[in-house]
Amino acid sequence: MQGALIGVIIGFLFYSSVLGIMLLSLYGLFYVRNKKKQLIEDRKWQLNLEFRDGLASVSAALSAGYSVENAFVQAVKDLKLMYAEDSLIVGEFEGIVYQIHMNRTVEDILKNLADRSCVEDIANFAEVFITAKRTGGDIIKIIRSTGNTIGDKIEVKREILTLITAKKFESNIMSLIPICIILYLRIFSPGFLDPLYHNLFGFIFMSILLVIYYVVYRLAQKIMSIEV
Repeated sequence: MQGALIGVIIGFLFYSSVLGIMLLSLYGLFYVRNKKKQLIEDRKWQLNLEFRDGLASVSAALSAGYSVENAFVQAVKDLKLMYAEDSLIVGEFEGIVYQIHMNRTVEDILKNLADRSCVEDIANFAEVFITAKRTGGDIIKIIRSTGNTIGDKIEVKREILTLITAKKFESNIMSLIPICIILYLRIFSPGFLDPLYHNLFGFIFMSILLVIYYVVYRLAQKIMSIEV
């Protein structure tokens, strides 16, 4: 509905016709896809943040003498003190504990979590953990080192996000300026844009402007998307 409303507004401003409004209302379909990607990225980022704290809790439990399996049980208790019951990491760690009780190996559980989450840091940790278990490596050291690495990457990304927050805001404002200009002219100079409506030349001209506007908007979003 949000995407369709945006399409209707743009269709009215650029074409001022029922056909243009109907066609651009289909933008809602693309909007859903883009919004879904954004929500997925937000959830992955949140899970990555919380996973770092989960590793810290597991590492602390291992240092206290718990086995790997019991360390995850203890980590759940710690995480419930830091996060809400319905948080991503509490749900995932409770799932890990449940699967451990169902006699699944920690290696398989972590591999499954990495495959489902598609979070690079979790995938890397799962691979290192599996290798260490098979070769008899120092699990405590590996978990602590991985947690520190994830923490460093998160801090770097936070600094980058802080630096580009103002630029993102400026980009969003600039992306609204063309719409605001057309809206201003439609309200305060009703006849000024009449030559661009209800004729072939106006349709082609406004379509070209709309395509350029969309390409520039997507390019700005791409520039602001920085992977760490």
